[in-house]
Amino acid sequence: MRNVIQSRTTGAFLAPSFEDGQPEWVMLLCEAAVVDDLETCVQLIEDHTEPFHRPQVIDLDDLYKKPEPHLGN
Repeated sequence: MRNVIQSRTTGAFLAPSFEDGQPEWVMLLCEAAVVDDLETCVQLIEDHTEPFHRPQVIDLDDLYKKPEPHLGN
């Protein structure tokens, strides 16, 4: 899984910094580091978000999957 944490309030992404690994909010998806496991996502959310962020975890691998159309009746 390739996950990113996004604030539903601001649209910013919470991710470990590429420089020192400390969590930071960034506005561009291309600047957000990918978090590989849900346990790390949960820990980042618990430690570095406030309720107003309304954080959500987005699985980048599942982002563009569309349901297959149903054939027939």
